[in-house]
Amino acid sequence: MIEFTVSDIIPASPDEVYRAWLSSEGHTGMTGGEANTNDKSSGKFDAWDGYISGENLALEPGRRIVQSWRTSQFGEAEPDSQIEVTLEAVDGGTRVTLHHTSVPDDGDHYRTGWQEHYFDPMKAYFGAR
Repeated sequence: MIEFTVSDIIPASPDEVYRAWLSSEGHTGMTGGEANTNDKSSGKFDAWDGYISGENLALEPGRRIVQSWRTSQFGEAEPDSQIEVTLEAVDGGTRVTLHHTSVPDDGDHYRTGWQEHYFDPMKAYFGAR
């Protein structure tokens, strides 16, 4: 198993990023992939047209999101990985830091995926408001 941390500045407040991440409409809008999310602890979600699925493990409004996370590429015997998203107000918006743990050994491509399929589209989405 591998783990990594990625981070970027998103031009929105921590509350706006938090609400969008846990809202089906917001998550779909900020990533471009269909999402069915949930803002409740233990709530299940899917994103990127069903490619990603998981469950909310811990939620601290405007500050932190912890979710179990897997893609359709994970083998049946592979356990869920986990993401912890922390939100920190900084000049220019929010520093979003994502720590991804228990990633399958062949999953290093998820590191660039977070930038290309989340952070870059999020900057465009929030920047266009």
